[in-house]
Amino acid sequence: QVQLVESGGGLVQPGGSLRLSCAASGSILSLNPMGWYRQAPGKQRELVATITTYGRTSYADSVKGRFTISRGYNTVYLQMNSLNSEDTAVYYCMANNRYWGQGTQVTVSS
Repeated sequence: QVQLVESGGGLVQPGGSLRLSCAASGSILSLNPMGWYRQAPGKQRELVATITTYGRTSYADSVKGRFTISRGYNTVYLQMNSLNSEDTAVYYCMANNRYWGQGTQVTVSS
Protein backbone atom coordinates (compact mmCIF):
# COMPACT_ATOMS: atom_id res chain seq x y z
CA GLN A 1 0.00 0.00 0.00
CA VAL A 2 0.98 3.58 -0.68
CA GLN A 3 -0.16 6.55 1.38
CA LEU A 4 -0.23 10.03 -0.10
CA VAL A 5 -0.41 13.19 2.01
CA GLU A 6 -1.00 16.59 0.43
CA SER A 7 -0.20 19.99 1.88
CA GLY A 8 -0.05 23.60 0.78
CA GLY A 9 -3.65 24.42 0.02
CA GLY A 10 -5.40 27.51 1.30
CA LEU A 11 -7.06 30.79 0.43
CA VAL A 12 -5.43 33.04 -2.16
CA GLN A 13 -6.50 36.14 -4.03
CA PRO A 14 -7.03 36.10 -7.80
CA GLY A 15 -3.71 36.41 -9.56
CA GLY A 16 -1.86 34.87 -6.64
CA SER A 17 0.21 31.72 -6.33
CA LEU A 18 0.25 28.54 -4.28
CA ARG A 19 2.52 25.53 -4.17
CA LEU A 20 1.04 22.13 -3.38
CA SER A 21 3.15 19.27 -2.09
CA CYS A 22 2.47 15.56 -1.85
CA ALA A 23 4.59 13.01 -0.02
CA ALA A 24 4.25 9.27 -0.53
CA SER A 25 5.03 6.62 2.03
CA GLY A 26 4.52 2.89 2.37
CA SER A 27 5.33 0.19 -0.16
CA ILE A 28 7.06 2.43 -2.66
CA LEU A 29 8.73 0.61 -5.50
CA SER A 30 7.90 2.81 -8.43
CA LEU A 31 5.54 5.75 -8.46
CA ASN A 32 4.74 6.23 -12.11
CA PRO A 33 3.04 8.41 -12.96
CA MET A 34 2.36 10.87 -10.18
CA GLY A 35 0.01 13.75 -10.61
CA TRP A 36 -2.70 16.08 -9.47
CA TYR A 37 -6.43 16.03 -10.03
CA ARG A 38 -9.04 18.44 -8.78
CA GLN A 39 -12.75 18.45 -8.08
CA ALA A 40 -14.84 21.59 -7.87
CA PRO A 41 -18.27 21.63 -6.18
CA GLY A 42 -20.85 19.98 -8.39
CA LYS A 43 -18.28 18.86 -10.94
CA GLN A 44 -16.45 15.66 -11.74
CA ARG A 45 -12.87 15.10 -10.73
CA GLU A 46 -10.56 16.23 -13.52
CA LEU A 47 -6.93 15.83 -14.44
CA VAL A 48 -4.69 18.80 -13.72
CA ALA A 49 -1.20 17.50 -14.45
CA THR A 50 0.87 14.34 -14.42
CA ILE A 51 4.57 13.55 -14.47
CA THR A 52 6.40 10.29 -15.14
CA THR A 53 9.57 9.01 -13.54
CA TYR A 54 11.37 10.23 -16.67
CA GLY A 55 10.03 13.73 -16.17
CA ARG A 56 7.52 13.68 -18.99
CA THR A 57 4.67 16.03 -18.12
CA SER A 58 1.09 16.46 -19.23
CA TYR A 59 -1.27 19.33 -18.40
CA ALA A 60 -4.92 20.14 -18.74
CA ASP A 61 -5.43 22.91 -21.29
CA SER A 62 -6.97 25.12 -18.62
CA VAL A 63 -3.73 25.24 -16.60
CA LYS A 64 -1.06 25.22 -19.31
CA GLY A 65 1.35 28.10 -18.88
CA ARG A 66 0.18 28.76 -15.31
CA PHE A 67 0.84 25.52 -13.41
CA THR A 68 4.08 23.54 -13.23
CA ILE A 69 4.38 19.99 -11.95
CA SER A 70 7.65 18.58 -10.63
CA ARG A 71 8.70 15.60 -8.58
CA GLY A 72 11.30 13.87 -6.50
CA TYR A 73 11.59 10.16 -5.76
CA ASN A 74 8.49 10.00 -3.57
CA THR A 75 7.18 13.53 -3.77
CA VAL A 76 5.26 15.57 -6.29
CA TYR A 77 4.68 19.29 -6.38
CA LEU A 78 2.33 21.65 -8.16
CA GLN A 79 3.32 25.27 -8.52
CA MET A 80 0.20 27.26 -9.35
CA ASN A 81 0.50 30.83 -10.63
CA SER A 82 -2.02 33.36 -11.93
CA LEU A 83 -4.80 31.65 -10.03
CA ASN A 84 -8.40 32.51 -10.78
CA SER A 85 -11.77 31.59 -9.32
CA GLU A 86 -12.14 28.64 -11.68
CA ASP A 87 -9.15 27.01 -9.99
CA THR A 88 -11.11 26.73 -6.74
CA ALA A 89 -11.38 23.02 -5.95
CA VAL A 90 -10.17 20.20 -3.78
CA TYR A 91 -6.84 19.07 -5.20
CA TYR A 92 -5.91 15.39 -4.98
CA CYS A 93 -2.51 13.80 -5.32
CA MET A 94 -2.36 10.59 -7.38
CA ALA A 95 0.20 7.85 -7.88
CA ASN A 96 0.20 4.92 -10.30
CA ASN A 97 -3.34 5.82 -11.37
CA ARG A 98 -4.35 3.87 -8.32
CA TYR A 99 -3.48 5.65 -5.08
CA TRP A 100 -5.06 8.90 -3.91
CA GLY A 101 -4.47 11.42 -1.19
CA GLN A 102 -7.20 12.85 1.00
CA GLY A 103 -7.23 16.15 -0.85
CA THR A 104 -6.36 19.73 -0.01
CA GLN A 105 -8.68 22.69 -0.51
CA VAL A 106 -7.63 25.56 -2.77
CA THR A 107 -9.89 28.60 -2.71
CA VAL A 108 -9.28 31.58 -4.99
CA SER A 109 -11.27 34.57 -3.82
CA SER A 110 -10.91 38.24 -3.09
